[in-house]
Formats: sequence, C-alpha cells, structure tokens
Amino acid sequence: MFGGDSNRSPTVLESARKDNDPLYAAYVLILVLGLRKGELLGLTWDRINLDAAELKVSLQLQRVKRQLHHHQTKTEASEAVLPLPEICTAALRLRQKSQEDARRDAGEAWVETGFVFTSAHGAPFEPRNFNRRFDTRCERANVRKITIHDTRHTCASLLAALDVHPRVAMQILRHSDIKVTMEIYTHIPSEQTRQALKRLGESLGQ
Repeated sequence: MFGGDSNRSPTVLESARKDNDPLYAAYVLILVLGLRKGELLGLTWDRINLDAAELKVSLQLQRVKRQLHHHQTKTEASEAVLPLPEICTAALRLRQKSQEDARRDAGEAWVETGFVFTSAHGAPFEPRNFNRRFDTRCERANVRKITIHDTRHTCASLLAALDVHPRVAMQILRHSDIKVTMEIYTHIPSEQTRQALKRLGESLGQ
C-alpha cells in the first residue's frame, strides 16, 4: 500500500525542485505531513514558526457555492500543532523567498492576504487550480497520477525514510495511539526513497 506511492513521491518532489516550482513547498507538506488540501491552502504564515519548527493546523480553505471560505477545521486535527522535519522548514523558507519575489514583481497589484500559497498577486490559491497543478506535476515527473487525498497514505513511509522518531511521527500523523503509528510506520522504505530524500535535503542546503 505504501511502498509504490512512497517511491513515486520523492520523484514528484525532485521534479518540482528541479523546475523551481513555486508550489514545491506545498507538495512537500502534503507528502511529508499528510496535510489535506483544504488545510494546506488555508495555511497562513502566522500559523508557522520556522525557528521552533512547528506548524499549527487550524484553518482550511474551501470553495463553496462559488465563494472561497477560510474557516476553522472541523476534524479531530483542529488546533493540531505539528513538528516540522527539516525538509519542511527548508522548503517553507524557499517559499518565503519565492513569495517575496512575487510581491516585489507584482508591486501595487499585490494583495496581502497572509496565505502561504497564493496566486502571482497574493490572492488565495484556488483549490481546483491546485488540483490541476498537482496533476501536471505528476505528468512532468513521469509518474502515475495520484489524487491529493491518496498522498496521505504515503507520509508514514516518507517520515520513516527521513528517520523521524516514531513518537514525532505519531504527532504528525495525528494518531491517538502509538500502536496505530507503528503498524504503518514499521514499513521499510526503499533505498530509492531514502536516496531521493537525501538528494532533496542536499539541494536545500541541509
């Protein structure tokens, strides 16, 4: 269940990193942390502490009846504070710089919204557009297309490949019982997965 997806995931990340995709950090967060699409797109900078390597999951962005709604999550993960592996903090720092460049290029057309992932002019990123971008990224990486929801099933393997401690993985995966975490976390990541993540870490200057 996890092996094939975890092998493909670093390929998607390597492709995005090589192309300097402005959504690279988004792909890292959904693959490594298992964030849901609404949680990812609803993420704001005030919910992230890069120095403490923490991210708070408490808001989501959804389009309902032609309107974007930014509201509190209604899941067991509400107000969850997730520890950030180094690959995530490094990717988010890259995103900060990318957004600063976009803000400078947009000039007076920039709209300050506080969102981490935005359009070229600062507006919230459309959920449907994100679906299209993720599909395109899979195609460019030459891997079988998977849904964003399916990526939640791969993050345990990637955390194991990153040598994240099981207790930390339990918090990231938002499990209430360590036995549940260990049941999937003990899957042995392939050497291909480990090497791909190592290359990504090196490319990020870790």
